[in-house]
Amino acid sequence: MASKPAEFSIVTDDDGGRLLVSVRGELDLATAPQLEAVLFPALERGGRVLVDLRELAFMDSSGVRAIVAAHMRANGDGARFAVVRPEGGTEVWRIIEVSGLDAELRLLDDPESF
Repeated sequence: MASKPAEFSIVTDDDGGRLLVSVRGELDLATAPQLEAVLFPALERGGRVLVDLRELAFMDSSGVRAIVAAHMRANGDGARFAVVRPEGGTEVWRIIEVSGLDAELRLLDDPESF
């Protein structure tokens, strides 16, 4: 019997200079707006935003769209946006590769380096 995926959650840590957004569970049509509601205001203020996808179990095209939209907002407003790379071989990493985001996003292995 397959285990049930973790319930979707977003945990934020704002140290005053950087907003770390850790996403867990499934990022899809139902949950992508929740991520956007956290990311977009911080980026519009010109902040540094780091999204940690290491605990994400699944991401569909709605999740990809939310990540791309955040990336585009950062490029236009002087904000900085990066993503903590999910582990290689996972479904989420395959989605990032197939969509070409691995060549477009700033991907980090260490959250402390941002």
